Amino acid sequence: MTEEMPEELKNNIFFTTLNSIYNWGRRGSMWPMMFGLACCAIEMIGAAASRFDFSRFGMEIMRASPRQADLMLVSGTVTKKMVPQIVRLYNQMPEPKYVIAMGACAISGGPFKEGYNVVSGVDKFLPVDVYVPGCPPRPEAFIQGFMLLHEKVMGEDFRRSRWYGKDPIPEIPVPIYGPDLVDLRQAEQIRERTAQAEPSEVEAEAVAEKA
Repeated sequence: MTEEMPEELKNNIFFTTLNSIYNWGRRGSMWPMMFGLACCAIEMIGAAASRFDFSRFGMEIMRASPRQADLMLVSGTVTKKMVPQIVRLYNQMPEPKYVIAMGACAISGGPFKEGYNVVSGVDKFLPVDVYVPGCPPRPEAFIQGFMLLHEKVMGEDFRRSRWYGKDPIPEIPVPIYGPDLVDLRQAEQIRERTAQAEPSEVEAEAVAEKA
């Protein structure tokens, strides 16, 4: 873990000024990753086009490679088949990195919530920084999401940032796709629940699956 900053340095004018300049530079040069999932991607494209033009925020360079991007825009329906690929892309992005969930589907599953092939929000698998609600949200709402993320970036302190700490940042385990998604972070809970289940329940489930 990152060591606590000494009290006498917390209000040091040199560090506060340096921190503001550093965050200002990061805020004005975010590079989103270029991919879209569903209809929200059309609104994302509209926000990048000439009428709204999010290049005003220094974000016009949308990268095709996750290793050159620091912002993931999850725009559209997140299916169970797509989640492992999204997590892989997120793990390949360098720190510091951020996630914006755009639209009702990315936030909660939208009209497909509790469907057989759609997850109930990408935040079940990735840390989301900003939620942009709507179905689909207008480009103005999308740009407001950018501005909220910029406010968050300007409020960060690089002296306490996890990406400058001594400890390595663990990757998010890629979910296993089968009859349903298995989040490896819940492996212990699944193992405990299986051990606590009555043998009759386990046998009944096995019979039901065979049937």
